[in-house]
Amino acid sequence: MLRAIMGAGLVVLTSCAAFAQSTGTLPSFEVASVKPAAPITDGRIRVMMRGGPGTPDPGQITYTNVTVKSLMTNAYNVKGYQISGPDWFESQRYDITAKLPPGTTKEQFQLMLQSLLAERFKLTLHHQSKELPMYALVVAKGGPKMKESVDDPNAPTAGGPNAAIGGGRATIGKDGFPQLPPGGRGGKMMIGINGGRMRMAGNGQSMGELAELLSNQLSRPVLDMTELKAKYDYTLEFAPDEASMGMMKGMPMPMPSPGDGAGGPGPAATPDGSSGPTIFSAVQEQLGLKLEARKGPVDMLVIDSLEKVPTEN
Repeated sequence: MLRAIMGAGLVVLTSCAAFAQSTGTLPSFEVASVKPAAPITDGRIRVMMRGGPGTPDPGQITYTNVTVKSLMTNAYNVKGYQISGPDWFESQRYDITAKLPPGTTKEQFQLMLQSLLAERFKLTLHHQSKELPMYALVVAKGGPKMKESVDDPNAPTAGGPNAAIGGGRATIGKDGFPQLPPGGRGGKMMIGINGGRMRMAGNGQSMGELAELLSNQLSRPVLDMTELKAKYDYTLEFAPDEASMGMMKGMPMPMPSPGDGAGGPGPAATPDGSSGPTIFSAVQEQLGLKLEARKGPVDMLVIDSLEKVPTEN
């Protein structure tokens, strides 16, 4: 069953990406600037990915301190663990601004990112199926410990001004972590790192969305096999290890800045060795769920060639 589920999804992924590579006439941004990001001097990485279809600024994107790996995950709609390439493509960072034609769809936007990667970074790649370790998210003995969500019709919708990841206004609490506003519509999610601890909080989140978030953290596929159909509010706190820092390295996400108290780019810290539960223990103890080790085939994007210095604007 596991192999069948994975296979069905991967056929779609392979078809879409292969088509995009074979057209030879991908749509392009009207104007695009790609520059190496300024060196990090204070040990903090402020990552921003703003704009594009479905956002308040659909006609322009502004990316700061993004990696080629994160660009590829957006361009090809894949996870970081599905891309195999040189070490630097998930550490070297760039600033990108680009203008989109009016009415650009999400699918067209992805093709424009593919075109930018091919033109500016000379990216070429091929597909390869590979057997990879993965996890199944299941209900632990004793049942789930999460609270079922109750929508607040008066709360802000996802994607508004000063939005947290997924919507709503975010602030920094006394403990140094981003705080989600109560209630809401459309679901909200926030990630923060402070004092060697990582906190993931969600309001109105499905188990599929939680599985995807855990997949990003673990840099491995996580399949939702809980059979839980409701949406939930949860807080998950753990001590991140090298593996669970995968999303911060390869799939950067915005975090609130302590300076303004609103959703936006913030500091990405590294663990300081403080004690705390692993992500596996935290999922079981705090959420009443369990991550079970499995194996299955995954469609990989293997980079054949990629230039570290982008061509001039």
